[in-house]
Amino acid sequence: MAVLTLTLVTFICWISLGSVFGIEKIYSDNITLILDRLLDGYDNRLRPGSGGGVTEVKTDIFVTSFGPVSDVEMEYTMDMFFRQMWVDERLKFEGPPEVLRLNNRMVDKIWTPDTFFQNSRKSISHNTTTPNKLFRIMQNGTVLYTMRLTIGAECPMRLMDFPMDAHSCPLRFGSYAYTSSEILFTWRKGPVASVECPAESMSLLQYDLVGQTLSSEIFKSNTGHYSVQVVHFHLKRKLGYYLIQTYVPLIMVVVLSQVSFWINKESVPARTVAGITTVLTMTTLSISARQSLPKVAYATAMDWFIAVCFAFVASALVEFAAVNYFATLQANRLKKQKARRERFEVLDTGSDDENTISLDSSHQEDLKRRNHSVCRSEPGEASRVPIFLQQGSAFPQIPQLAGTSPIDKYARILFPLAFALFNLVYWYIYLAKDTMEIARNAALKN
Repeated sequence: MAVLTLTLVTFICWISLGSVFGIEKIYSDNITLILDRLLDGYDNRLRPGSGGGVTEVKTDIFVTSFGPVSDVEMEYTMDMFFRQMWVDERLKFEGPPEVLRLNNRMVDKIWTPDTFFQNSRKSISHNTTTPNKLFRIMQNGTVLYTMRLTIGAECPMRLMDFPMDAHSCPLRFGSYAYTSSEILFTWRKGPVASVECPAESMSLLQYDLVGQTLSSEIFKSNTGHYSVQVVHFHLKRKLGYYLIQTYVPLIMVVVLSQVSFWINKESVPARTVAGITTVLTMTTLSISARQSLPKVAYATAMDWFIAVCFAFVASALVEFAAVNYFATLQANRLKKQKARRERFEVLDTGSDDENTISLDSSHQEDLKRRNHSVCRSEPGEASRVPIFLQQGSAFPQIPQLAGTSPIDKYARILFPLAFALFNLVYWYIYLAKDTMEIARNAALKN
């Protein structure tokens, strides 16, 4: 009984497998017959509706990777799935399958649009491990053709507001040979959702992709009018890197240059070294800030900031030169007044020439003793001039000149206030412009 049951089950399985394989064979034979009939008398040199209506090609883009963006080359790179859909009446069929899912070998046997990217500098169609192309035919003759591409396209940039700048990088594509009266490109999902850019596909370090806008244009040339689809990718530069590497160091250098206003004017070497060091540091920072930018012929926002900071640093050095100059004039004037007063005292006392000569010689010896430091003074002799006036001074050591210069007093207030006012105006102008640009891009995206 068990043997009979096993035999019956085996027989049923063989019948089932045979029926399955038979159905699959019939299905594949049916698809083969459909494809043979589709290509029977098909001329892939003629577009659908040739000699009659316009062929509408619907397109959409799925961005898999965006970036990098080069400021020097003024171009950007993107990896995407480029989809095209059109209706070819010659490819209608009837049969069990509603959609014929075919490989890339079928592409060369039927007509496809001669689409090209107008502003691309280099384009790559991926062929690993096989050509990355998807091809499907629906029963009503609708054809879906998808390919994976890497596009390097030009992006005109205006760097007037660098590094608070924003750019709109276009991607233009259309037919190379067919005019708008023969092929018309449209957006498959409308002018809003036809370009998809997932957040995880963004590989940008210096920019944020804040949105994209789609449009259709008619390109006019000597050979006719052509239908062109345009995508603008709106980019906003990230400011954090430039704040850390350029703006904060520049502000610190300007602040350090203004510290010299609080150093006594008698400390000539200290104030001179501080001024020259800050000037050289400012020069180094300005050179390094321009290395990552193209050699544009106009001034950027960063150039203006560097120029103003350089002016503040150089002004601090010039301010000390003015302090030293006027202090020297005052010292020479006091010296002449003292010499004239002593001469009048000699004449008033009625002393003879010998006494006058001896007085002049003793006065010269007294001046020599004033030029020596306390360490070199003779034992028992008190120093007539403070030691901080005897070292590092560019003008005669006169006690009446000790203290803070009036120029330094004004500079301690005016320089910081002017620099703070400049920063307030600078950041208000550019950040307000940045906010308006973001709002405009958001409005266009919506």
